[in-house]
Amino acid sequence: MSTNYQQRKYALIWLMIGSSVLATCQIGVEAGKEDRTMTMQVSSGEPIEQIEPDTPLVNPAGQTIDTRFNPPRGFRREVYSDDSFGYYLQHFPLQEDGASVMLFDGREKARQDVHAAVLDLDIGDRDLQQCADAVMRLRAEYLWQQKRYEEIHFNFNNGFRADYQRWRRGERIRISGNEVSWVQRAGISETYADFRRYLVMVFAYAGTLSLSQELEPRDLSDIEVGDVFIQGGNPGHAVIVMDKARRDDNGEKLILLAQSYMPAQSIHVLRNPANLLLSPWYAVKDFREYILTPEWRFKTADLKRF
Repeated sequence: MSTNYQQRKYALIWLMIGSSVLATCQIGVEAGKEDRTMTMQVSSGEPIEQIEPDTPLVNPAGQTIDTRFNPPRGFRREVYSDDSFGYYLQHFPLQEDGASVMLFDGREKARQDVHAAVLDLDIGDRDLQQCADAVMRLRAEYLWQQKRYEEIHFNFNNGFRADYQRWRRGERIRISGNEVSWVQRAGISETYADFRRYLVMVFAYAGTLSLSQELEPRDLSDIEVGDVFIQGGNPGHAVIVMDKARRDDNGEKLILLAQSYMPAQSIHVLRNPANLLLSPWYAVKDFREYILTPEWRFKTADLKRF
């Protein structure tokens, strides 16, 4: 059975159910997290327009975001300069089609129904690279590849600023109780392995709360690749915009979203539970008060940017 046929079949079932259907998301079930069930209205009562694709939206042979996912009829992928964060995310390598989302300890994630693709990026072997950490990882990896080391910095939850430039100079972060400080402990270190050790420290002491305070609010009408929907808190959550397409005649926008989750797991492109025919693309015009993703519900006001 083809991917396109399955999309049409499930979309027909969805439309028969109607826009009054309630979607239930189970959140934080894994790794001993508190079980929380969220029930929300999929839309504001207005029917969601189903955009009919000319060609399958998913190309199983594609090895990057831009080659795996085709925009639907009438849309063209947004073009970014090849040194930009947007270009970096659009061309991010993917694991082979059908790859499972894996946890940091080598097990498969219990839910394998939320993702459309898995990014080809390691998770690490500790339960650290969760939602906000995945966003910071992608941003930091991009800046490191661009040699923009001075721009790599993140705040801990207590407000301490962890600058990678200081880490490269051999300084290390000392934590004593509630006190955090820099101490000189090594020589100049410019290796990728030491960069990764810096990120492990960041992941351990930063999260959605600190990252949401660092990022700048953006209006939904100005959404771009690299922007983040984020709710700071415990647990809180964050997803990042990986791609964007635009319609020529009216400027309508589509986006792809990606996340990690709890416990730490592969970063993966999300399916769209509110529009199965369009999935994994999300139509920005359908974002009214809320954005429904498979494992979280965001508000439109949660959009922010580095």
